[in-house]
Amino acid sequence: MARRWIAPTWGSPDGWEFVTSDVPAPRTGEVTLRVHAAGVNPADYKHVAVKRPGLTPPIPIGYEVSGVVTAIGPDTRIVSGDVRVGDEVVAFRVQGGYATELTVAATKVLAKPPTLAHEAAANLLLAGSTASEMLHVTRVSAGDTVVLHGASGGVGVSVLQQARLLGVHVVGTARPSSFDRVRRYGGLPVAYGRGVVERIRDAAPTAVVAALDAVGTDEAVDASLALVNDPARIVTIAAAQRAAAEGMTAIAGSRPDSSAYRDSVRAELLALAGSGRLEVPVARTYPLAEAREALRFLAEGHPGGKIALLP
Repeated sequence: MARRWIAPTWGSPDGWEFVTSDVPAPRTGEVTLRVHAAGVNPADYKHVAVKRPGLTPPIPIGYEVSGVVTAIGPDTRIVSGDVRVGDEVVAFRVQGGYATELTVAATKVLAKPPTLAHEAAANLLLAGSTASEMLHVTRVSAGDTVVLHGASGGVGVSVLQQARLLGVHVVGTARPSSFDRVRRYGGLPVAYGRGVVERIRDAAPTAVVAALDAVGTDEAVDASLALVNDPARIVTIAAAQRAAAEGMTAIAGSRPDSSAYRDSVRAELLALAGSGRLEVPVARTYPLAEAREALRFLAEGHPGGKIALLP
């Protein structure tokens, strides 16, 4: 038996339930994991806040976990190769990660680097693969300068680090209290708000060729359009309607092209994190039973790092 969080109907986490349920034995192509940490992301509550096609309540919550293999289906290998009971692994784009144990498709499971703590590993792939795709679709390369809206958030911090590895300069918008965080990961911080376009131009070492929007505000979109000549080189993860109207690029894990790309970079991101070249700062951990409190802290908007739930 396992404990897990479910959304019994559409709405806020206040209506979620922490239930007990059986864990099915793994079939061919599946493994069972004991969860050591579950990543906490805005998508966890946004995707069940209102009715969405293709989903029917009750809906298990949580998209990424880190843990230990407890059972393996017949003739089964994970993405990274052979697997044994007791191996430490991560699982990404699962359904129901807010749990003590779960059975998942082996195609979603990869070996966890031994140097990477479970709390960090459980928070690497959703933000990290999103950040990687943002850089990929804007076609940036060494020496380019980009603007990043929301530079101090989970996706933003991963963008900063991955851009630095590519040799890309990043001017990142943030609140002044987060400037040190942006600098720490290689960005040039500027304050959002009135006059942001001029501040970005003043801070940029070369002309801004692309914009990455991780916040979705009209200010971020308007500033991006003012700074970037080609709207197709403006990517957003939070303003799909503006993107469609303005000719910008919108990405989301639910889109087949985004999904395929994000799957393709999982192993690379784990290798970077395992070698210390990609950090996942963890601001706070909560017991699994306190998932609602963790999400309230996340909803405040400036947690200062990622959040993990610990069964």
